[in-house]
Amino acid sequence: MKIMVTGGAGFIGSAVVRQLIRETDAVVINVDKLTYAGNLESLAEAADSPRHYFERVDIVDADEVGRIFEQYAPSAVIHLAAESHVDRSIDGPAEFIQTNVVGTFTLLNAATAYWTSGTEDLRREFRFLHVSTDEVFGSLGPQGYFTEETPYRPNSPYSASKAGSDHLVRAWHHTYGLPTLVTNCSNNYGPYQFPEKLIPLFIFNALEGKRLPVYGAGDNVRDWLYVEDHARALHVVLAKGTPGQTYNVGGHNEKTNLEVIHALCGLMDELRPDSPHVPHTSLISFVKDRPGHDRRYAIDAGKIGRELGWRPREDFGSGLRKTVQWYLENARWCDRVRSGAYQGERLGLGSVA
Repeated sequence: MKIMVTGGAGFIGSAVVRQLIRETDAVVINVDKLTYAGNLESLAEAADSPRHYFERVDIVDADEVGRIFEQYAPSAVIHLAAESHVDRSIDGPAEFIQTNVVGTFTLLNAATAYWTSGTEDLRREFRFLHVSTDEVFGSLGPQGYFTEETPYRPNSPYSASKAGSDHLVRAWHHTYGLPTLVTNCSNNYGPYQFPEKLIPLFIFNALEGKRLPVYGAGDNVRDWLYVEDHARALHVVLAKGTPGQTYNVGGHNEKTNLEVIHALCGLMDELRPDSPHVPHTSLISFVKDRPGHDRRYAIDAGKIGRELGWRPREDFGSGLRKTVQWYLENARWCDRVRSGAYQGERLGLGSVA
């Protein structure tokens, strides 16, 4: 099987690529623009495999996307390429519309042309799996869960761009018959995550004695999903999912942001007991909330469990411990990632670029 993975040098994408190379016999065509969040060092485990091909291509480039379909003849696409950070979308929404909406449209057009002109076997076997987020559903109250039938109510430029791409995928299935699948996942965490996101940013800040900025009162709730569990879920959906269906993927780990930070601080105290910053909770600082900050996300992942047999292997405690240990043991990767333009400053204060 040949699988095209877009965004395969990013956080979730690289986990998918590593897992496909390690646990299957699939040939992987890795398509990534290599923005600030893409890192080929995250692919070291797969880089030397004869089953891994890397193409540095922007998914909005229709000619290059078409060439990749023609050259490699994939039997499936896992579409992960996206601008993904809410705070960056507040400061600069244009790039999110371009990549997430126009890029998805470009891929769908190319995939449809390739699929409709293919052999009978290709037309039967081909799948286009679009990976999205629970943020498209907006904000929950204190009760209830997002299901596959929850209406879309995106509240940030990022989530609006992902909602738009989800609707395009649905439309291409119903209009052109393209065999598509959609997943909506909760907050991912784990190794190789770019340090603008909460967990790696706070690990780095704690190591350096910098403040740990908590938005608002820290009572915003997220469901946390370990990235390796998410990668397994995507492989299951690709292999067993029904075209035209959506599957929610969640970790069953609802935590307030403050609970996450206290758990992080406890692990840092345990794993770095000689740090001059123990107890690391002393670094917590409450700051002004970001604009449009959704109060609570919580995923009902019952459908993927009932129909496809997927369950997360990690709970939040085991996954967070693995994550902190990985960052502490991989200082070289961390230093090289952080040597670029982003130095941990706060983003998303509302100045549109």
